Amino acid sequence: MTVWGLWCAVLLLPMQTEPAVSFQTEILPLLTKAGCNSGACHGAAAGRGGLRLSLFAADSRADYESIVLALEGRRINLKTPSASLFLRKPAGYVHHGGGVIFAEDSDEASLLLRWIQQGVPFGESVDVRELQVQPSLHVCTKIPETIALGATAIFGNGDSADVISKVRISIADEQAVTLNADGTVTVQRPGQHVVLVRFLNRVMPIRIHAPYLSQAAVGPAATDEPLGPIDRHLRQVSQEMRLPLSPPASEDEWFRRVSLDLTGRLPTPEEVRGFLDDKSPDKRAQKIDQLMAGSAFVDLWTLRFSRLLRLQSLPGDQQLFEAAVSMVREVIARDGSLDELARQLLTATGDSHENGAASWSRMVPDARVHAERIGEVFVGARLGCANCHNHPLDRWTQDDYHGLAAVFARLDRSRVVQLRERGAVTNPRTGEPAVPRIPGVGDLGSDGDQRVAIADWVLAEPELRFARVTVNRLWKFMFGRGLVEPVDDLRDTNPATHPELLTWLAQDFAKHGYRIRHTLKQMVLSRAWGASSQPVPGNEQDDRFYSRYYRRSLSPEVLLDAIADVTAVPGAFSAHQTALAVQVLDPARPAGSLDLLGRCIPGRGCIGESGRTAGLPAKLHLLNGDVINARLQHREGRLQRNIEQGQSSAEIVREFYLRGLGRLPDEREQQMWDEQLSTATGDELRRRLEDFVWAMLNSRDFSENH
Repeated sequence: MTVWGLWCAVLLLPMQTEPAVSFQTEILPLLTKAGCNSGACHGAAAGRGGLRLSLFAADSRADYESIVLALEGRRINLKTPSASLFLRKPAGYVHHGGGVIFAEDSDEASLLLRWIQQGVPFGESVDVRELQVQPSLHVCTKIPETIALGATAIFGNGDSADVISKVRISIADEQAVTLNADGTVTVQRPGQHVVLVRFLNRVMPIRIHAPYLSQAAVGPAATDEPLGPIDRHLRQVSQEMRLPLSPPASEDEWFRRVSLDLTGRLPTPEEVRGFLDDKSPDKRAQKIDQLMAGSAFVDLWTLRFSRLLRLQSLPGDQQLFEAAVSMVREVIARDGSLDELARQLLTATGDSHENGAASWSRMVPDARVHAERIGEVFVGARLGCANCHNHPLDRWTQDDYHGLAAVFARLDRSRVVQLRERGAVTNPRTGEPAVPRIPGVGDLGSDGDQRVAIADWVLAEPELRFARVTVNRLWKFMFGRGLVEPVDDLRDTNPATHPELLTWLAQDFAKHGYRIRHTLKQMVLSRAWGASSQPVPGNEQDDRFYSRYYRRSLSPEVLLDAIADVTAVPGAFSAHQTALAVQVLDPARPAGSLDLLGRCIPGRGCIGESGRTAGLPAKLHLLNGDVINARLQHREGRLQRNIEQGQSSAEIVREFYLRGLGRLPDEREQQMWDEQLSTATGDELRRRLEDFVWAMLNSRDFSENH
């Protein structure tokens, strides 16, 4: 039968007495629930077994044509509906690569058969405006615990329907949460879990908090201590999770920690003693202000934002990189508004050797990469997934991706950045030039500089897209992990561990002019940031609720500068014309020990700081290489000078503890080193002292912030 004949047969079928089955709201959800249109099956780019469906029913019209009309309609048998391949294959009567999907006498088979008997109607075209899931957050009272789920679809015409029987339920960790045959889920172990509920093109998360301990084990919560907004949000969740809190860090721990987190530098012994001797009640706030006013703060945060923005030189063109870095440094130094910086980066034109904002556009090779970079840096959206198909876990479509790229297709990326009269990218969905578009909003007109509209969208209130992604990154720098991880993947289906806190931080950041010093001070003054890194019984497994401070490795730049400060032997980065590793900014130029230790190189799977050394080669470099050993034996180094000046072993131990660990050795440590060093003299004592400093510089307490 030809396609025309198939359509005629459909039109000549008698009127049905029962409600027509809707292809869009009943058949497609059935296929989605069964996984037929997933990326591993017919939703793959090339389809499977000759049938290609849009990923998770993104294009219902195309799916209808593939099922009903393709191959001259051979998948549908209107004369004998029960003989249709579309029914017999998933029921197992004809070989099917995916195996048996449902039994012949199942409700699914009955629905498919009824739809074919009715003449395969497409039904009224519908738009799902919203998917509501119940519960949005569930706090378990015991483990295991079974939870009944609900889902309601709100359509574009205002109608709503209970769709829980039609949704696809996905669970990231199936050992923590199991899906039962009746559609309920059972929580099997403590922690924070996410269940995704999908209906057509809408996906919503259900957050589950499964407490770690019984309430009796945690004890009553303190109610009389004043808490700031950050701690109120964190405390609420830790109480839900029944996590005991570690006590506050000691004064010397806090001071070393704040120096490293805000400036990337170790405090000197004089600074440590001065802070410990200071009895003023607001000394922490004063110290924070003092640290953020110094050049070391500017150095560290210029490095961090250079990495976030993916700044790097181009072959034969170092000047554009220097212009971009100079712009970032100036904004950090004056505590400028980051929203103004973002707008400049998104809309700038001009000489890239003079205008750092314009140079940023030259650091991406083409319009599509430009679109992806905007999504990652300014919105926290991984738009790249929408290049070939609609994003399976977010709302971004192919039209969004290529429409955003089209906005930047007119950009001339030569030294003088400017808009050309023409420029386009092809939308592979249509085969035509993509229409410039604001993602998730709509198409743009052809007049004027369309980049301005993109900047307005990025910075729009009350959405605060840029504010949310920025404070999430600041949080990761200060706490070791983002409220959303990964930090460039903010979407409904990847919820924050503390959504209300993320919203408050973004609002507060915007309220205070998008200036980082205010937000960083709020974080550092919180009780959570000031907590001890030592776990207490019951919070040992916590890695996201901030019941304690999380130890983390120093970045390669900070670690190398710390080694140089302790040993008094500066680094030498001649290609970058600096002795400080934190001032080595261009990732496109080699940097010796920094590269061996695994510094962040954009384009190699790294965003921001690496936060860790680069595995075994880096460890061997620290253990056996010159980065430490040569400094210990350097005649002008601190250790050799102290020995030559006749300092006692006890004095040397105390000084290096203060310089490297920010504290004096405790009684047990002092006794141990006395025993190790008191029996040696001359060259043997020198070797033992070198071993002492070597051991300290390779210890976790030195190489981690804690």
